[in-house]
Amino acid sequence: MKIMLIAGARPNFMKIASIIDAIDVHNQHANHPIDYLLVHTGQHYDGQMSQAFFEDLALPQPDVDLEVGSSSHAVQTAEIMKRFEPVLIREQPHVVIVVGDVNSTIACSLVASKMIYPRSTSSLCTLRPLVVHVEGGLRSFDRCMPEEINRILSDDISDLIFVTDVSDVEILLS
Repeated sequence: MKIMLIAGARPNFMKIASIIDAIDVHNQHANHPIDYLLVHTGQHYDGQMSQAFFEDLALPQPDVDLEVGSSSHAVQTAEIMKRFEPVLIREQPHVVIVVGDVNSTIACSLVASKMIYPRSTSSLCTLRPLVVHVEGGLRSFDRCMPEEINRILSDDISDLIFVTDVSDVEILLS
């Protein structure tokens, strides 16, 4: 199994670190290890701060850095989508894990949920990655917040949603 982990802003790396730790523990004892790639979209990028997070959280360096940088919500989201799609096509992971509610979350969720790649060159079957949203179900109920729109849409197009609180399940069910 190949998993692609997406992080775009500093809070995302804190969440991704625990997922990487769990994968590493699994791989130490597994007959079938999980292969993973870490994709940094570069949504919020500061070299010194970014490096400090990697060191403090003992994170591996990203396998892919999209180097998007800051811009308006529309431009940034579109740029992440444009740069992420070829990575997804090239790597063809089974699972794409997004965390939080930043533009990287919705951009990569949307690309992955619409992706179809051939299972093999000798088969007509197709495959798309499962989209997993970690920290789903959170709501401020303020649609003036761009993050609220990202939360709602990411939850809606994800195949699996992991929540942090039981009340988040009730929000998702409603």
